Amino acid sequence: MAFKRSSGILLHPTSLPSAFGIGDLGESAYRFLDFMQASRQQLWQVLPLGPTGYADSPYQCFSAFAGNPMLIDLYRLTEKGFLQTDDLNHDRPTFDNNRVDYGQVINYKTGRLQLAYSNFKNHISADFEAFCAANAPWLDDFALFMAIKIHHGGGSWVNWPSGLVRREPEALAAIAEKLADSVNYQKFMQWCFFEQWEALKKSANDKGILIVGDVPIFVAHDSADAWANPNLFYLDEDGQPTVVAGVPPDYFSATGQRWGNPLYRWDVMKRNNYHWWIQRFRAMLTMVDIVRIDHFRGFEAYWEIPAEEETAVKGEWVKGPGADFFIKIREALGGELPLIAEDLGVITEEVTALRTQFDLPGMRIVQFAFGDDSTNHFLPHNYDSNTVVYTGTHDNETTMGWFRRSDTTGTTDSPEVVARERNYARAYAKILEDNEAHWDLIRLAWMSVADMAITPMQDLLGLGNEARMNFPSSNHGNWQWRLRADQLSDEIIRRLSELTVIYGRD
Repeated sequence: MAFKRSSGILLHPTSLPSAFGIGDLGESAYRFLDFMQASRQQLWQVLPLGPTGYADSPYQCFSAFAGNPMLIDLYRLTEKGFLQTDDLNHDRPTFDNNRVDYGQVINYKTGRLQLAYSNFKNHISADFEAFCAANAPWLDDFALFMAIKIHHGGGSWVNWPSGLVRREPEALAAIAEKLADSVNYQKFMQWCFFEQWEALKKSANDKGILIVGDVPIFVAHDSADAWANPNLFYLDEDGQPTVVAGVPPDYFSATGQRWGNPLYRWDVMKRNNYHWWIQRFRAMLTMVDIVRIDHFRGFEAYWEIPAEEETAVKGEWVKGPGADFFIKIREALGGELPLIAEDLGVITEEVTALRTQFDLPGMRIVQFAFGDDSTNHFLPHNYDSNTVVYTGTHDNETTMGWFRRSDTTGTTDSPEVVARERNYARAYAKILEDNEAHWDLIRLAWMSVADMAITPMQDLLGLGNEARMNFPSSNHGNWQWRLRADQLSDEIIRRLSELTVIYGRD
């Protein structure tokens, strides 16, 4: 589908300011929408919104359908009478306003959410029951999965009793009865999340702001999706993956990235007309307005790694479902879909042909533009209009971190390549002062012919690599950066508005 010329900001809700150690769907989210509107931005891009599992990554969620309970605004629960103000202050730790301490946050917020549920469960509302009925196709499995997981100390489902691993009906019925209250608690948290998210999305849309969501192509092995649908994945009889997902050695890692996600049995999915995926897209498009498909190239071919391998070096490219998948999705959901194809990394002619066949915009990163190749498709003058351009993404350095870096930390590039990149960047952007490099790259993105231009909040603020969101192939220190309320200044609003008007993105 055709996208209008527009611009926006990449900021995951966990990074918003709040009183409880992690961003949420409360007042600061609405203030951010006011900032977006004042600066004439029309796109708010978020990362996956699901309940995070391994290493707190939004790309390793316990469900492809559920919301993250840690994003629930506790103040809204006091307004509904589920909590008292004193409940929020009881045993409340001192939170870091600059970083998310997930262990601290989870312990504190889980206690408040459990208390809210205990106050709610004797007065269950019709709205709650309607939510549970409408979302039963995914909610029932997810709530039971999480209840069992907690009951067994949080371990992976493959370590549960065999009857539960293999989903034997008698075993499932017995555990569902035993854990009925815990199952209902999980449903309560999902109801709270979606009620708050839907209100926030409506407010965004009322201000002319579209939400750009993110759908990772793969799901986590330790997820309700894999447990409830083992026939859709390459799993052995004990639920263990036989092959896993990742990418071969690249810019980010000399040994590639072994993500560990189970791989789909596309032959099985094709036979049932991709029903699971249709349900996934249908659910996602009720949550967001535009969907970015992470690792789009995996639909054409994906890197298959034997499960026993510790790195991604030993693997092979295997063909994905290709055009048949998108034809069936489009037929089921009715017409063109508002999709963005994340087409970074090893991109072949076949991947590009698949993307262009369905007229999906691809991605371009301004940081990747500078070198001695004038045909580099990341250079702004080489874009076509059906493109989404970013100064940088959540996976690479902040623009100022990238620009100021004088060594090779975090990259496979030689010092000579790093220096050459900087020289070309300075020449191309006509940068006068190092502390303005982020605005030069934003200007390059905004002035390009790309239909959509997006910058991470860290780049808008001109922050260095201390504010980096993710270090691919590292399991520590990621997804923690937080925005402070005092960082959104009137001067930033003025400058961003000016660029947006000048380059016709308002």
